[in-house]
Amino acid sequence: MAASKQTLRNQRYQDKTGWVSKSYKLKKELVEEFAEACEKARVSQAGQLSKMMREYIEHVNEEHPD
Repeated sequence: MAASKQTLRNQRYQDKTGWVSKSYKLKKELVEEFAEACEKARVSQAGQLSKMMREYIEHVNEEHPD
């Protein structure tokens, strides 16, 4: 089945702006609790993961400067 025009536009946009899809295996309970916490805080899961990843990167780079 061929991709729709909208799907192709979305893919081109994501490629151009540097978005990637990642897949991780995590415990179901952890994922569900995280989703609930994000819903309570009214933040997106992707946005919160990005924030936590950035904070972790900065922390490690401070502890282990090159």
